[in-house]
Amino acid sequence: MLTAKDIMTTDCITLTPDTDITAAAAILLEKKINGAPVMDGGKVVGVLCQSDLVAQQKKVTLPSFFTLLDGVFPLSSHDQLEREMTKIAALKVGDAMTPAPTFVHPDTTIEDVATMMANEKLYTLPVIEDGKLVGVVGKEDVLKTLLKG
Repeated sequence: MLTAKDIMTTDCITLTPDTDITAAAAILLEKKINGAPVMDGGKVVGVLCQSDLVAQQKKVTLPSFFTLLDGVFPLSSHDQLEREMTKIAALKVGDAMTPAPTFVHPDTTIEDVATMMANEKLYTLPVIEDGKLVGVVGKEDVLKTLLKG
């Protein structure tokens, strides 16, 4: 049975929270990768994906409100709007990345990796062993296994 270590990329392209957004977008496009782990002090602190960068181009969704007895109440959280605004206005990777990313272990089966990707829409999964980044599994790595079968 195939595992993450069988399909992962070990020559990882990483970013830092201080990397400029424009530079990060250029790296993802130039290297033809969907995303990259964000490292700070040797630790994976997030993942920046193309979808995080696309989110910068979207329209801001203003929260809906309802009124009751002359009071105005938001239907969505203020924190959610603030996170959305931070991501849209991001100049650095740290503001646009998905923090506290989901990761896998080298022995995670390809079936579990594929399930995570499909169910949680996560297409760049850092592979962590003993607290260190040892690889990355992207959706292309999973797709390549179809060609081998």
